[in-house]
Amino acid sequence: MAVRRRNVRRPSRGKVVRLDKWLWAARFYKTRSLATAAVDGGKVRQNGVAVKPAHEVKPGDRLEMRVGEERREVIVQGLNEQRRPAPEARSLYQETEASIRQQAQAAELRRLAPTPSPDTKGRPTKRDRRQLIRFRDG
Repeated sequence: MAVRRRNVRRPSRGKVVRLDKWLWAARFYKTRSLATAAVDGGKVRQNGVAVKPAHEVKPGDRLEMRVGEERREVIVQGLNEQRRPAPEARSLYQETEASIRQQAQAAELRRLAPTPSPDTKGRPTKRDRRQLIRFRDG
């Protein structure tokens, strides 16, 4: 005989959301699986401690993360389990002054010294090949 459970309610712990879900909802990562991989890879720290993707986030928590080349530090202001438009997502966190300064410095460096991109696409043309041979042979 199977035991049926009736609406068993867990005691309320206040509103909390999983870390990977919050990072996705706040639009730091494009997919939830990317957010999970970043947390598992040690790219996200909560209050200075490496945590797992299922760790709970609550308002007031400090998150340090690396998204690509950028290092960001934010303080959780609100919680949302659903991905909302970008203006609403920005209201979920407040970026620290140090993080804003660091991002501005990185943007200035990228502007002053852009990474070189190859002008050629694919296989060199006959003219390009002849120029390469002349350059190589002197």
